[in-house]
Amino acid sequence: MTITITAFERSPDGGKGLARDTRVRWALEETNQPYDVRLVSFAAMKEPAHLALHPFGQIPTYEEGDLALFETGAIVFHIAQQHACLLPEDPAARARATTWMFAALNTVEPPILDLTIARIVEADKPWSQARLPLVAERIRTRLNQLSARLGDADWLDGAFSAADLLMVSVLLRLRMSGILDEYPTLAAYVARGEARPAYQRAFGAQLTVNAAAPMAG
Repeated sequence: MTITITAFERSPDGGKGLARDTRVRWALEETNQPYDVRLVSFAAMKEPAHLALHPFGQIPTYEEGDLALFETGAIVFHIAQQHACLLPEDPAARARATTWMFAALNTVEPPILDLTIARIVEADKPWSQARLPLVAERIRTRLNQLSARLGDADWLDGAFSAADLLMVSVLLRLRMSGILDEYPTLAAYVARGEARPAYQRAFGAQLTVNAAAPMAG
């Protein structure tokens, strides 16, 4: 059965790999699964056909036969469950990897997204500038903890897994802020993720879409 995912017709990040379809593309590339991509506009994301797949009108979605999924973490977990290259077969190791998947999305990513909101969405608010240092402090608290736990290991728990795929994807959002550069251990960790051929293919596929997309008039 052909796998079909949805992605932005034109990503807000211009193809820098930050849109969440990149995470799903990466997982599919790591597992060598062919897939199709259906590009959707911002208007189409709010129409009934897409809302039937994703009730919150976002991307990505995942379709395979009668199965339709939304939420990046759930999609990556579904893919990973079927492939030992993304989740180890040993039950204890698999449970630890799953824990780190949740940690990436539930513990590390929220303050990072908050920084984006504060800098872009709330930039015109009178309290925006005063809020930024508080958000950055929360991010650094998490990065201090994560860096200490990772230490000199290549990956979070033994071999590369879906946990690293998600954690690297989350940390990539910090690159433009300069905060990631304050943590050489984590910057090197992210670089290892980006160097993986599967990531390069996923990134290139999203970049190609955005390079070909017409500029808004």
